[in-house]
Amino acid sequence: MPETTDRTSANAGTRSRNEAGEKGTTLKGRRGTDAPGGMRGDTTVADRVVAKIAGMAAREIPEIHNLGGGMARAFGAVKERVPGASGDITRGVSVEVGERQAAVDLDVIVEYGASIVDTAGDVRANVIQAVENMTGLEVVEVNIAVHDVHLPDEEEESEGGGGRVA
Repeated sequence: MPETTDRTSANAGTRSRNEAGEKGTTLKGRRGTDAPGGMRGDTTVADRVVAKIAGMAAREIPEIHNLGGGMARAFGAVKERVPGASGDITRGVSVEVGERQAAVDLDVIVEYGASIVDTAGDVRANVIQAVENMTGLEVVEVNIAVHDVHLPDEEEESEGGGGRVA
């Protein structure tokens, strides 16, 4: 009887923590010299990596003004004013990463005049493509919550001035 290889168990992932204690997923490779070079060993992808990929992919859609809702945007605006601090690309992004799958939740602000339904579809497609291509994880869902619509004449929260107190 010919010997068969069970690829599903050879490539199954497990949850783990990296050296910094962050949660992530470990994609298990095959062992031994008979396995192709690209399949030997394990690859660990931290949850924060998936969140960054999803955040960047969502921001690539032109109709997306910003990510984050209410308090997240307020804290982000304060953080951006601190010298040396940079904006957090994962603001407004929440992910759940399992062994072989990921789910993404996004809080977005859409530009006025854009079709919310079409924009959400574009964001979903871009996030799914980016996360799946970069991590090898299957994205099972991308949930989008539209928190606001950015009007053309609204000032940015990060711009200074205009206040009564100097």
